[in-house]
Amino acid sequence: MTTADPVTAAAPVEILFYHLQRRPLEAVLPQLLERSLQRGWKVVVQVVTPERMAALDDHLWTYADDSFLPHASEREAGGADEPVVLTTGDGNPNRATVRFLVEGAPLPPSMEGLDRLVVMFDGDDDAALARARATWAELKTDGHRPTYWQQDEDGRWQKKA
Repeated sequence: MTTADPVTAAAPVEILFYHLQRRPLEAVLPQLLERSLQRGWKVVVQVVTPERMAALDDHLWTYADDSFLPHASEREAGGADEPVVLTTGDGNPNRATVRFLVEGAPLPPSMEGLDRLVVMFDGDDDAALARARATWAELKTDGHRPTYWQQDEDGRWQKKA
């Protein structure tokens, strides 16, 4: 009889789908990033194009007069030290435990090291809605248990599924 080394199962990644309808990404993302930082989490925000990354980078510096959101883009030296990094790739330059996928960014090839994955999509865009549904189905097929969130009239996120 042989004795196997005990295998420690990794905790499942919490996967949240945020359906944007009442407010655009630019209004919602900074608030979610601020909450993540308040909890002590490091975050990666993955976008699809360098142009979108640059626009979000600019927006995160100027979205509020009374707020400071420390971040960097993947193009900047020292980004690995920042609590929030914007990227177009599937890397994890700051060793984040939370990853936001916005505007159709694909699932990372591995979720190793992540505690939370947030898929944000525009519910008024038919193509974005179709991509989100396909991503949901893929995750369910792979054995994950994603949750689905929508904003109510007051802007609070409500779990719907």
